[in-house]
Amino acid sequence: MSDVLIECVPNISEGKDLKVIDAIVDSARSVDGAFVLGCEPDSDYNRTVITIAGKPKAVIQAAYNLIIKSSELIDMRKHSGNHPRMGAVDVCPFVPLSEHSMDYCVQASRELSNLLGDNIPHFFYGEAATKEKRKSLSSLRKLEYEGLESRFNGDEWNDEETRMPDSWSGNWGETEKRFGAVAIGARSVLVAYNVNVDEIDARASKIAGSMIRTSGRLIKNGKKKFRIPGMLKHVQGMGVPLPASSISQVSMNLQNVSVTSMHMAFEAVKSIVNDHEINTCGSELVGLVPLSAMIDTGKWFNDNPDNATEKELVDSAIKGLGLDYLKPFDPQVSIIEWALNKEVGNNE
Repeated sequence: MSDVLIECVPNISEGKDLKVIDAIVDSARSVDGAFVLGCEPDSDYNRTVITIAGKPKAVIQAAYNLIIKSSELIDMRKHSGNHPRMGAVDVCPFVPLSEHSMDYCVQASRELSNLLGDNIPHFFYGEAATKEKRKSLSSLRKLEYEGLESRFNGDEWNDEETRMPDSWSGNWGETEKRFGAVAIGARSVLVAYNVNVDEIDARASKIAGSMIRTSGRLIKNGKKKFRIPGMLKHVQGMGVPLPASSISQVSMNLQNVSVTSMHMAFEAVKSIVNDHEINTCGSELVGLVPLSAMIDTGKWFNDNPDNATEKELVDSAIKGLGLDYLKPFDPQVSIIEWALNKEVGNNE
């Protein structure tokens, strides 16, 4: 276990108040051996993605500190944003970085639950789910924060197997009103990847999102309905406006980049919006990305990939995807392996 490395990627429901964000991140950074590799606030989503890595014990403690600090500083009754969410910390997944470390991530979710007790309502999802239907984050997050009180108190709900959290006090009190609930889980590396679209109203972006996501489109005719599958495998996606930047995005979770790569997602979105006479304008990574994913995409954009160095392939990926359109993209900070090596080196 001494060689095991895991990652935790909590998403907090605050993307505007930097003092609040800094205080929450500092609570995780205070744990010896827990390395904060990334902190990416988004004012439109009003959400911040934080990446913590290290050995399991340190990462678990950092995640606990972060959740407690978030419960103190974020009041969900005052929150609004463009991204689905159900709590001050909406989701807190543990991700394996070492070979054969998924079991440690499942165990980490259980240990974090033990630390929280029933003080913060929480669900287990992904590989840590207690039932098959609870693996999907979207099934647990339906109706979001605003629907939690009625849901927990027994009002109408679509599926009893996903209604209640795995742990909570059983009383909708002040803590629940402020915090909401969090999904704690274990999953493989997920790449949060957004393609920028040069439009304000997200019309073409919403079309592209519904066409490329694995779940596809739901077609209704009165009470009758059926689903048309999407183009890409292992992809969640939706089109959203980004008013602060006067563009829109197709916001995606690439759940298996070895099957659906970043360049495949980028080219698919580009093709669809181009059909509507709309252009893409680069793209954006939220959180960190595995080096292998950057290399794979670099090979697509590089004219001579067989003779290119690792750095040249990474540079080709950055340029081809337009990753620096909204803000500078630093591979030393945004690539998991490079960022972790840098942090470990700085602390030796």
